[in-house]
Amino acid sequence: MMKLKLDEILVGKKMELRYLEYNWRDVVLYALAVGAKRDDLMYTYEKYLKAIPTYGTVPYWGTVNVRPYQWMPLPASMLANDIIKPTISFLNMDHEIIMHRPIDPIKGTFQYQDVITDVYDRGEGKGAVVRTRIDVRDEAGNDVCTNYSTTFFHEAGGFGGAPMPKSPVQIPDRGPDVEIDDYISPVQNLLYRLTGDTNLVHVDPQYAQKMGFETSFMQGLCSFGFACRMAIGALIPGEPERMTRMAAQMTSVLFPDTPVMLQLWKMGEGTAYFKLVNKTTGKAVLNRGVFEWRN
Repeated sequence: MMKLKLDEILVGKKMELRYLEYNWRDVVLYALAVGAKRDDLMYTYEKYLKAIPTYGTVPYWGTVNVRPYQWMPLPASMLANDIIKPTISFLNMDHEIIMHRPIDPIKGTFQYQDVITDVYDRGEGKGAVVRTRIDVRDEAGNDVCTNYSTTFFHEAGGFGGAPMPKSPVQIPDRGPDVEIDDYISPVQNLLYRLTGDTNLVHVDPQYAQKMGFETSFMQGLCSFGFACRMAIGALIPGEPERMTRMAAQMTSVLFPDTPVMLQLWKMGEGTAYFKLVNKTTGKAVLNRGVFEWRN
């Protein structure tokens, strides 16, 4: 049976233009959902409020305060889901956010539209990867951030497409310069879900088992937000607006009620590489990470 040429079918396809309205409570909820602590008043108290830059990733899987309304996340990568009809859940494979300006922490409206830019072939039986881009703008049309994300589908490889490029990030063969401990609480997935990622695999254990997982598990972008908050605290404390770019591969599933560690390697002026490690298993949850900032 001839396989569908997924790249020819999907590249260039877009979702409809969407809008996400938010206020300071949404920004604070996001901060708490990615592990902000009692003394992180910069992220949790409107008197001093600044937005964690990765709040700009929320539109990718967002359903809360979004119009047109959608009850489940519907990024452009889900156009592939409709064609492949997988029996095993898709997975976020990596994410990158590029900041063009700080996010207004008090209120605003994101306007955005996501497009499929690439479809990569990992080979027969090894799956396919769909890459998308979302340009997020404010209500005045100013660029706020750009998101690139890849979604892995287990069952669609071998269609003859281009292989996925390798990450240029190579974690140094030495100990990290900074290590920071943190903890994914037993309800972290439920808290992060309130920011907009209502995918059922993160809340319904029976559905997660049906899709091939042990139980419901953490959202990859929650781990991404944890790493962002922790890196800011270590590298540019009190100045999240200085972050310009962050990217990482999502390399293992993380469950709630788990200790984690962020490992940072300083690579030069305004750049650090990182891993977010599951301290129980020793596995990297996020790997080949890069965090960049303005001096």
